[in-house]
Amino acid sequence: MPRTRPTLAVALLAAALAATACTGGTGTAAAGDLPVVRVALDWTPNTNHTGLEVALAKGWFADAGLDVQVLPYTDAQPDALVDAGAAEAGFSFHAASVVAQSAGADLVAVLAPLQHWATAVGVRADDPAITRPRDLDGRVYAGFGGPVEVPLLREVIRADGGTGDFTSVTLGTSAYAALHAGEADFTIPFVAWEGVEAERAGTPMRYFRYQDYGVPDAYSVLVDARRSWVEAEPDVAAAFVDALRRGYEYAADHPDEAAQILVDAHPDAFADPEMVVESQRLLAAEYLRADDGTVGTIDPERFAAFADFLLEHGLLSGPDGDPVTERPDWSTFHVDVTGATS
Repeated sequence: MPRTRPTLAVALLAAALAATACTGGTGTAAAGDLPVVRVALDWTPNTNHTGLEVALAKGWFADAGLDVQVLPYTDAQPDALVDAGAAEAGFSFHAASVVAQSAGADLVAVLAPLQHWATAVGVRADDPAITRPRDLDGRVYAGFGGPVEVPLLREVIRADGGTGDFTSVTLGTSAYAALHAGEADFTIPFVAWEGVEAERAGTPMRYFRYQDYGVPDAYSVLVDARRSWVEAEPDVAAAFVDALRRGYEYAADHPDEAAQILVDAHPDAFADPEMVVESQRLLAAEYLRADDGTVGTIDPERFAAFADFLLEHGLLSGPDGDPVTERPDWSTFHVDVTGATS
């Protein structure tokens, strides 16, 4: 995906957000002398964001001398907002971060809230015709328009002996309704969110995990920061990431309490608060901690393994739009600004 100038909508939004933040420098408030850190969400608030909400509610950002402002969710990609200067940090995904950085975006990954793939290929559990990935040949995929989705799904299907030929339609948030209505055959839900939601609604899904079909494990959610901001204000960046990591550690250790903090922060957002608790428990049990028990850390080998997968499948383009043919130094795509050890 070649890097281009931000779209007019992103550029206008960047200007508006920059103005409302009243900054007098990179991430620094003109009034109050507190560094401002603007954070862009990848979706409406959910349990992938609980660590952020915990750190806000507990006052850990304030204790670190930071004014952390969560930007209202928009259709603009968080990485685009960060790259455009409209935010200092944003929620991203392993593939999105690698694609954007390969294309020259002013980004670097600083935290991994989810340590493993938390999405999977999802089909209706009551569909007897689809019992394995190769059964998806000729079917309809309800997707989200990401550049990696279709190649990733083709790899999973082909690894199971299929051809990887299917119809893809971009439906966004309507993908799940289309699946349950029988208008699409498969999608890629977050197991601990849409999966839990479907289970509680009586429309459970069956999953095919990428890792079971030759795809390296990946960080489903990353936090990217603007590289130039990290380099210009390393102490501010370190304080932000340290408090954010602390929030996710709390969510891992106290899932029920953390879920309640998320619900309290957005009282009108969740029709089924118990679903939030169930989701947070699942994340705490399976996704928030690395194999060594740490939270938020990025393992260089795991990061590189999935980045190599993207490179080998021709999914990366450089700043000039040409395919990346030489292996980048993946260790430069992420940084531990706090100095914490893995």
